[in-house]
Amino acid sequence: MNEVARVLLILLGSGIAAIGLQAFLLPNHLLDGGVTGISILSSYLIGMPFGVLLLLFNIPFIIVGFRKFGKDFAIHSSIGIVALAALTFVHIPEGFTNQPILAAIFGGIFVGIGSGLVIRYGGIIDGSDTIAILIDRITVFTVGEAIMVINGIIIAAAGFVFGWENALYSLIAYFVAHKAIDVTVEGLNESRSVWIVSMKVRAIGKVINEVIEEPVTYLKEANKNDPEPHGILLAVITRFEEQKIKAAIHSVDKKAFVVISNAHEIMRNETSNSLNRES
Repeated sequence: MNEVARVLLILLGSGIAAIGLQAFLLPNHLLDGGVTGISILSSYLIGMPFGVLLLLFNIPFIIVGFRKFGKDFAIHSSIGIVALAALTFVHIPEGFTNQPILAAIFGGIFVGIGSGLVIRYGGIIDGSDTIAILIDRITVFTVGEAIMVINGIIIAAAGFVFGWENALYSLIAYFVAHKAIDVTVEGLNESRSVWIVSMKVRAIGKVINEVIEEPVTYLKEANKNDPEPHGILLAVITRFEEQKIKAAIHSVDKKAFVVISNAHEIMRNETSNSLNRES
């Protein structure tokens, strides 16, 4: 991706997250999590500007990110954090709503989408996201799940400052943000990868091409003389095409072994598509 476009998208993510904070969460004493949540609590307790604390508390995590993920990650994260700090330096006293439940839901949506957008394009706007990304790389937990656990601890601490009712509303905000982060990071198209093992992979591939007009890839041809005679085929479809594909496969080979899983990101080019159609 063009670097200018990447930076603009990171700035957009910071702006969306700032809307969630300024218009919904902060005026209703609801927390954003991670380093941002700690900054909110510290600003309330000691009276220092929120933006200053956000920058200071994130410095160690930027250093960790630089060592673990490289210079580009540190630069993009710094851009996102500085932008968020600048946009929230002066608190807006009145938000879009004074109803805590609405503030929690819409604040969570905005913060989640903003955070996810920055993560997707190579940075973070909260230092705790660095730890969450590390957890995502070495465990089965997603970025959103890791962030949710970290934020849950901070929300519990916030109950002693802003009250337990506000802490519970903050928990709702984080559940919403957790889902919004996952959707934004992993994509909205909800593509599926379909793996098919069958003695009739060529016939199945032809039917799939007719049904969805998409190329398929033959990883192994069927050969009755092989010790493992079954062929293997890979296709990428959308969730709306899943039932049609299942029916098409069943019409050709009722004994075919089919595995369907989520495909969060698809990269392709016209050359590879044409080769797959011809193969």
